[in-house]
Amino acid sequence: MNSLELSPPVFSILSSYIEEKVGITYSHRDKELLQDKLSSRAQEVGFASLLDYYYFLRYDLNGEKELTELTETLVVNETYFFREWPAIQSLVDNFIEPWCASGRRPRIWSAACATGEEPLSLAMLLDDRNLLDKVEIVATDISSRVLAKAQSGKFGKRAVRNIPAPHLFEKYLTANSDGHFQVKPDLCSKIKWEKKNLMTEIELMQLGSFDAILCRNVLIYFSDQVVRAVLDRLSRSLINDGILLVGVSESLLRYSGHFVGEEHGGAFIYRKVRNS
Repeated sequence: MNSLELSPPVFSILSSYIEEKVGITYSHRDKELLQDKLSSRAQEVGFASLLDYYYFLRYDLNGEKELTELTETLVVNETYFFREWPAIQSLVDNFIEPWCASGRRPRIWSAACATGEEPLSLAMLLDDRNLLDKVEIVATDISSRVLAKAQSGKFGKRAVRNIPAPHLFEKYLTANSDGHFQVKPDLCSKIKWEKKNLMTEIELMQLGSFDAILCRNVLIYFSDQVVRAVLDRLSRSLINDGILLVGVSESLLRYSGHFVGEEHGGAFIYRKVRNS
């Protein structure tokens, strides 16, 4: 199947629409990638023109439903168990464990969790320390498909390609005869999985407030403008002095206002500025 033409004006309106609704930013160097993804989906639903497809997305009564399907094509779901593990350990050692010891029941949000390896890794560590029942973990993503996979607890070999915590791997993951790995079902059930869009403020407000948020390796797909808007929303979802974890390649230093950086146990975290 050949790609449909994506002229500069149509690229401009489609990429702007995607950024507005999904948050993902496509620059001109990403034009061919976006063209292939849009063409595949547009032709699948019967369009021979990407301009016509745009008008359908923007103005048709069924456009919102189609946007949901398109989003499944666009989102990047690259993650794995124990990714950037020192930050998770630091969060538990320096914050979650002391919070629980003080009698507090912290709420932790794994935002844009993709197929769920991040919140499941956190749950493994907490359960290993007999803390999981003292914590609430909420995991969200824009994609229903990846959330269904997360809840199934079944993962391929790529999900376990880096194992810095072998005792947790052996305790909570079982190798199946088909070459996949199965997470203990009761661990998956301890996490509250919800479909939420980081670009939709009202959806995030419905989640309530959190003591800590993990939004890692997500902001790299957004423009500076979108990053600032997302940080505004994350800040409003955090209690004062709440903790935000982003990816090791993501820095918030140029985004002033809501967060200050701190180092704990060799890991860099951001703390919400009071009343920001």
